[in-house]
Amino acid sequence: MLYYLFEYLNKTLDVSGTGVFQYITFRSALAFILSLLLSTIYGKRVILFLQRQQVGETVRELGLAGQNEKAGTPTMGGLIIIFATLLPVFLFAKLHNIYIVLLIVTTLWMGTIGFIDDYIKIFKKDKEGLKGIFKVFGQVGLGLIVGYVLYFSPDVTVRTDTSKRDVFKITTENTIYPAPIEEKSTATTIPFFKNNEFDYAELLAWTGEGYEKWAWLVFIPVVIFIITAVSNGANLTDGIDGLAAGTSAISVLALGIFTFLSGNIIFSNYLNIMYIPNSGEMTVFISAFVGALIGFLWYNSFPASVFMGDTGSLTIGGIIAVLAIAVRKEMLIPLLCGIFLVENLSVILQVSYFKYTKKRFGEGRRIFLMSPLHHHYQKRGYHESKIVTRFWIVAILLAILSIVTLKLR
Repeated sequence: MLYYLFEYLNKTLDVSGTGVFQYITFRSALAFILSLLLSTIYGKRVILFLQRQQVGETVRELGLAGQNEKAGTPTMGGLIIIFATLLPVFLFAKLHNIYIVLLIVTTLWMGTIGFIDDYIKIFKKDKEGLKGIFKVFGQVGLGLIVGYVLYFSPDVTVRTDTSKRDVFKITTENTIYPAPIEEKSTATTIPFFKNNEFDYAELLAWTGEGYEKWAWLVFIPVVIFIITAVSNGANLTDGIDGLAAGTSAISVLALGIFTFLSGNIIFSNYLNIMYIPNSGEMTVFISAFVGALIGFLWYNSFPASVFMGDTGSLTIGGIIAVLAIAVRKEMLIPLLCGIFLVENLSVILQVSYFKYTKKRFGEGRRIFLMSPLHHHYQKRGYHESKIVTRFWIVAILLAILSIVTLKLR
């Protein structure tokens, strides 16, 4: 909202200095600072409110060290992340930007699903929370909305001809160069490959002429799958103090770099990557989101004063998924969000192997001492802080490797 106020002051009243709000970098910095202050200063008030309402974590007996001490710790702390993200976004972002609208919808949508799940666990005394099928319906619903908008909205375009650098060529000749072509496309990026654009529509080439108009039949299911997988991965990762918030902040920060570069025609041209008009505005949202996650870590680091609950974990996963899809980097998710992937796989492998061995040998066997993976290391006697720190280090290495894909092809 402040963006529109300062735009009016600059263009209509010509007030000196108000033009600085036109710069994404300036608004992103303000969004980060404000979200960090909100999550740290007002986060304490939210925690005290949750304590008064007796919104405490119910701990299941899993035989983990230090587990009983966590009983009664306030949960639903994801409300801090949501509030500290959205307020700076409403103040500093262009609210008419299609990508900002999608991210706000994603935050509220997934936050609502997570809140309902936490509410059932705490106030209805049902440890299972919201039934899994209803969670999936919610994730699929968001995937349909995001996929439909990204495919059909005229405001979502790309320019893949960034290798034609004559647009920026300085010459003394009286030569007229063609303007960049922005078009609707389901193209995405394949990491580590030269000429690394891949169009989902190509998967339907076998159907014959005019196959491009049916690309949504592939694109939308892919979006649904990614949103469901990443949000569940974030949910599984949220098992020990500071793990989900810290690894998510690292991944989102890397996505912020991709977003800023892809939304800037000069940088995207220099790096020979896909230019996505208007996507740079997501940098403001990302800055606010990272600030909120770091501020939340102030209270969520060991020993945690608050847990994010599904209110936070599902929201985090949904936002990361939508960011990656919007900036056409969804194929980087297995690398960038490698922690989420491994946590997901550890559960799938554990359950599958247990069922297989029980059916074949009459007794279920396990690959890990416990899943998700972070609990396996707890069972081996590692302290929570050591596990979290090492997972953060791995997340940083994965984020750096993801950024390197900009030039390593």
